[in-house]
Amino acid sequence: MDQPSGRSFMQVLCEKYSPENFPYRRGPGMGVHVPATPQGSPMKDRLNLPSVLVLNSCGITCAGDENEIAAFCAHVSELDLSDNKLEDWHEVSKIVSNVPHLEFLNLSSNPLSLSVLERRCAGSFAGVRKLVLNNSKTSWETVHTILQELPDLEELFLCLNDYETVSCSPVCCQSLKLLHITDNNLQDWTEIRKLGIMFPSLDTLILANNNLTTIEESEDSLARLFPNLRSINLHKSAGLHCWEDIDKLNSFPKLEEVKLLGIPLLQSYTTEERRKLLIARLPSIIKLNGSIVADGEREDSERFFIRYYMEFPEEEVPFRYHELVTKYGKLEPLAVVDLRPQSSAKVEVHFQDKVEEMSIRLDQTVAELKKHLKTVVQLSTSNMLLFYLDQEAPFGPEEMKYSSRALHSYGIRDGDKIYVEPRMK
Repeated sequence: MDQPSGRSFMQVLCEKYSPENFPYRRGPGMGVHVPATPQGSPMKDRLNLPSVLVLNSCGITCAGDENEIAAFCAHVSELDLSDNKLEDWHEVSKIVSNVPHLEFLNLSSNPLSLSVLERRCAGSFAGVRKLVLNNSKTSWETVHTILQELPDLEELFLCLNDYETVSCSPVCCQSLKLLHITDNNLQDWTEIRKLGIMFPSLDTLILANNNLTTIEESEDSLARLFPNLRSINLHKSAGLHCWEDIDKLNSFPKLEEVKLLGIPLLQSYTTEERRKLLIARLPSIIKLNGSIVADGEREDSERFFIRYYMEFPEEEVPFRYHELVTKYGKLEPLAVVDLRPQSSAKVEVHFQDKVEEMSIRLDQTVAELKKHLKTVVQLSTSNMLLFYLDQEAPFGPEEMKYSSRALHSYGIRDGDKIYVEPRMK
């Protein structure tokens, strides 16, 4: 028999957390609560409810009996209602108003844009500290209503909501510390600055996967807009294509963590160059793209930065270059060292009283060298003994007794000697 298309919060709660489906458990976040059955409740058995309720993708459309919600959810602190069919804020309010200790609420992927959130309904969210509205297409007007009624809101998630602009709230939200607003279409920096106006206490701003263009803001203005910003994520900001945009990040007075992957400006550099150039340009950061910047790495990066720009025309040298030259002085270019293995060597071949200078390939084996020497010394390979003398070796010649051994393994260099002797019968 098919399930009805819409179900109530309490119906789903009873099904999922019945003793048969959800046996008694202990552990972090699994605090078991066994309330007295409310008078008139249709439930015959007690429910084992944890303090964290996960009811995502359950087809929930409404609240159900509010008295039962109040009786069974008095201890609940986290509630995940994502990917359901809630489209009426009044129904959400009925649920939340009966969960008095609720601090985390996830309403992602519910069609809540179909209704208007009134302030009296939003008041039921007052204790929530973390609110997730991803892919709900929540309007900015609804966001403003929520902000006015949630005095303790610390984290807000507004991803995948098709925002192209930001609408400023009539009041600032002083409590918000983290704003996660990825995967929208916020291109112009004038929209981002509105976030600074609305959320002056913002600590973490996650803007990944927005087509953000150049940061058009003065240094003083950036410092005033985001005075407490400690971390910013600009992954895949397709419009950032000049180093001046990166330099602007230094204007945030408390910034210490930056994420900058997948932006056009950095695509032409190697992975090592990207990291070193970014570290050198951002002197205050202590974490880049999730990795700690150690003191030794910072010094290496800053020295790399000096050498990188030392041959550039004066008009193309960034101001940071001059700051670092003041710190370290003008550095000498690093010596170019070819670490590729030597492919051949010029050696002296000694046989009896004859000496012949030859160039030999070092990738060949001892057996192959003997074949090459047959015409020089007039000996068969089976009757030939080879000895190698390193010009700097203190212990005399070394017999080359293993036919399959490659010559480069002896460390043969130009000027070394090879002695050929007939095998004694």
